Amino acid sequence: MLIISNQDIEASLDYAELIANLREIFSGEFTMPLRHHHFYGLPGGIENTLILMPSWTNEYMGIKQVVVAPDNATRDLPSIHAQYTLMSAVTGVPLAMMNASLLTSFRTACASALAANYLATRDASVLLVVGTGKVAYHMVAAHNSVRDYKRMLVWGRNETKAAVMQQQLQQSGHAIEIVTNLEEAVRAADVISCATMSQEPLIKGAWLKPGQHLDLVGSYKPATREVDDDAVTRSTLFVDARAGALHESGELAIPIKNGLITPEAVKADLVELCKGIHPGRTSPEEITLYKSVGLAIEDLAAALLVYKRVSAKGKSKEPVIY
Repeated sequence: MLIISNQDIEASLDYAELIANLREIFSGEFTMPLRHHHFYGLPGGIENTLILMPSWTNEYMGIKQVVVAPDNATRDLPSIHAQYTLMSAVTGVPLAMMNASLLTSFRTACASALAANYLATRDASVLLVVGTGKVAYHMVAAHNSVRDYKRMLVWGRNETKAAVMQQQLQQSGHAIEIVTNLEEAVRAADVISCATMSQEPLIKGAWLKPGQHLDLVGSYKPATREVDDDAVTRSTLFVDARAGALHESGELAIPIKNGLITPEAVKADLVELCKGIHPGRTSPEEITLYKSVGLAIEDLAAALLVYKRVSAKGKSKEPVIY
């Protein structure tokens, strides 16, 4: 079994290529059982989440094991730790294992960019990324690969983290502006991508203007959300997959519970967009909202890209069965 380093993962992943791979895998045949969520408490009222995410095609099978620990921010540690195991779907032979945290950040950003290619206006020129974590970092480059943004804005609660993110992105060729007034930034943006651990809404529907696209990836619990009810009811709704997005995140679960929308309000999921079953944005004036909770098949697409690239460089050996 090939153990793939973080360095090889980073060297193997390319935003445009992964977006293309995601479109291809969403357009094909795959199986993706509902993920398993296990919430467990720790002393001090802390609640962590264990998530198990399997998926497979006719050739490959993979499973991601994730622990989400929101309190890690107080320990200067990432909030998410994850591992990915890739296997042959035909024989069950393990092919590779890799750290899935970087994999997750890349595929989350690329899936959002894929959705934005269907949902953002063609002339979108101002991108706002809300958040300063790992996923937010990749959102800038991923979204910029599907639209030619003239301005890229970043807002975060922690100014130090925002400054570090700005420096890192500049080193990779992406010039961003740090903003401190979130409302002003939302009103100026054409695409707003939220990747935060916020427990309460950050974006208000009253701030939105016709033609905007909202990309929401942060909320992963039924009681948390990044936008308010007004933002949801003003928007045309899209999701990565109905089975997860309607129930796992408060973004849609709360308005449904309160009777403000029904599950039928969701116009399409990512598979339907990629297969052309739904065209996506239908007018320049509509506000579109894409809610993602992350899909196991996205991890498989990213893991396969890494595995095939590393293998092609001659770094792999015959799999060892343990």
